[in-house]
Amino acid sequence: MKERIFAGVDIGSTTSKALLMDEKREILSFALQFTSFDRDESGRQVLESALQKAGLERDSIDYIVATGYGRRSFSAADDVVPEIVCHGKGTVELYPGTRTIIDIGGQDSKVIELDQNGIITKFEMNDKCAAGTGRFFEVLTNRLLGVTMEELGPLSLESENPCVISSMCTIFAESEIISFLSEGIKKEDISMGMNLSIAKRIIAMGKAGRVMFAEPIVFSGGVANNVGVKAAFEQLLKKNVNAIKNPQNTGALGAAICAMEKYKRKK
Repeated sequence: MKERIFAGVDIGSTTSKALLMDEKREILSFALQFTSFDRDESGRQVLESALQKAGLERDSIDYIVATGYGRRSFSAADDVVPEIVCHGKGTVELYPGTRTIIDIGGQDSKVIELDQNGIITKFEMNDKCAAGTGRFFEVLTNRLLGVTMEELGPLSLESENPCVISSMCTIFAESEIISFLSEGIKKEDISMGMNLSIAKRIIAMGKAGRVMFAEPIVFSGGVANNVGVKAAFEQLLKKNVNAIKNPQNTGALGAAICAMEKYKRKK
């Protein structure tokens, strides 16, 4: 009997991801690329990349679910599911028992609360402002500090006296950082100041929605690759924060799980 294959395609504002999974819930492949202006084409390209990695053909997929900002643009999808639902399912699959998800992507951030059964009970989301997203670091890091995104996390952990970036606006924060540099403040202290600034904003956003940040707390999204931001969350929350090993695949994984569930219900 032919093995059933399910695909999750997460078309985000910055990157598009595709994940293939079999009916035993084993991940067969994962692909990621930058999202272009054509959301449909971005979805098709990243799905094709995942198929090539798995050595599969397009007709081997039994069901496709799309999620993310561009989900309704992806014409190859059998169904669409909101990204909050997919991030919840994907994270619980990778980290059973998760009670709080902090997800920071390129242009949005989310705090999701789950009950003991993995059901989403509350969430707060920022998709209107660059502050509190990966874009905050992208705009400020290389141009002002002369370091790459990969270098930023380890550099910030060397900080002994983090500066305080008081502005929640990326533009005003840029002015503050320029002032710190002119005063001769170390790059590592500015870097950790940036991490603490974004962590404070996300925590405030969650608490405004009455998210209690119950443990286990899981950190996902592209910014979870920054070890300094993880450290900032732990410092401010005084709780352990678990960063997922491949933090950008949770949405696509959740979409693939939804694809399997929808296919089985259909049958």
